Amino acid sequence: MAKLTKKQKDVAAKFDAAKSYNLSEASSIVKDTTSANFDASVDLAIRLGVDPRKANQMVRGVVTLPHGTGKDVRVLVLCTPDKEEEAKAAGADHVGLDEYVEKIKGGWTDVDVIITMPSCMGKLGPLGRVLGPRGLMPNPKTGTVTMDVAKAVNEVKSGKIDFKVDKYGIVHASVAKASFEASKIADNADELIQTIVKLKPSSSKGSYIKSIVMSSTMGAGVKIDTKSF
Repeated sequence: MAKLTKKQKDVAAKFDAAKSYNLSEASSIVKDTTSANFDASVDLAIRLGVDPRKANQMVRGVVTLPHGTGKDVRVLVLCTPDKEEEAKAAGADHVGLDEYVEKIKGGWTDVDVIITMPSCMGKLGPLGRVLGPRGLMPNPKTGTVTMDVAKAVNEVKSGKIDFKVDKYGIVHASVAKASFEASKIADNADELIQTIVKLKPSSSKGSYIKSIVMSSTMGAGVKIDTKSF
């Protein structure tokens, strides 16, 4: 068995890895045990009692975190010329259409979110192989295909994230930065969890929230008691 480093021993002494904590306690522990030399992200891994292979058990949605993500989200708006000023005024980092479609065809994907209009989706179809695997393809269900591009940009910039259960039945999402106050980390995490609870498929039987683990980038995972959810 590999020996623990000094950092790992310090972390292990601060909490019991076998114990489940309430959301407030877990948020404090994750904040206190973060050892990265940068502002680490705080992530949740929520295992659900669903079978993602069945269409009626797919869990996906959007949530606006009350305290934002702490991340500077880079937004590209692909729109018609009459919407460009609106998008720029809302804070979009990149605005245009044909020139960015060509850049993406060439492999450029240096953004976090792409927002577009229904009338422009035809031009994005051929980009599916580039944008799909990176989770960048706009989707009406997540509010990234809309006529109100300004509202969409504002929501994304203020902490709106989208989530989707993976093929193993787990939702992974970043909900805060380790520099946040522990209470704000807990608030953001609770907002995501409660949103997922509301999306429980009627066809899902048995235990829905099977496990929740909170961790920071390169940090230890802290189990959260699921009973309160």
